[in-house]
Amino acid sequence: MNKLEIKGDWNITKGKLKQKWAQLTDDDLTCVEGKHDELLGRIQKRTGETKEAVEKAIHEFTACGCK
Repeated sequence: MNKLEIKGDWNITKGKLKQKWAQLTDDDLTCVEGKHDELLGRIQKRTGETKEAVEKAIHEFTACGCK
């Protein structure tokens, strides 16, 4: 998988995360690319979800692209 494919997958994942949690901003998802722990923390702070729930959602959205 090349960088363009990875970036495309991340763009799809960002869109799905914003659909699930509308209060997330582009800044929340853009500035943390490549920083998994910071991404989890930002989503938790905005949504009030548990770390486990956030990790599960991210995994579901990135695992097959079909959620």
